[in-house]
Amino acid sequence: MVIDFNTLYKFPSRFDRVFEEFFKSPMGDDRRLAYPPLNLSNDEDNIYVRAEVPGVALEDMELTLTDKTLVLKGERSAPEGKYYRQERPGGVFHRVINIGVPVDRDSVTATITDGVLTVTLPKAAEVKPRNIAIDVA
Repeated sequence: MVIDFNTLYKFPSRFDRVFEEFFKSPMGDDRRLAYPPLNLSNDEDNIYVRAEVPGVALEDMELTLTDKTLVLKGERSAPEGKYYRQERPGGVFHRVINIGVPVDRDSVTATITDGVLTVTLPKAAEVKPRNIAIDVA
């Protein structure tokens, strides 16, 4: 008697496809809804926004700072050709990042290195931590 185990090796990939189809968003690929991916961090003096924007030309990006948000808009050229799978989307993107503290608007800087946009937002003086000396009475 011969037992064919090859069908068992195909089971996980078939199961994965069924699972992906079941939980597929009706709005399309969720990754496209949150493009570009970004990290938001801070230290005592600054808030840092780092967004992955490889292949996006500087003239195709726009940063706008409002009282409470940083808005990143842009357009990534849609790649030409036919794809079996596309994880690097093209087209217009728009991210609104909520900034929880007041910032020094005149000192905000933005740089791009190796496809990563880094926006440095210095915190306003009134929100920076301050040590208070304790006097003995």
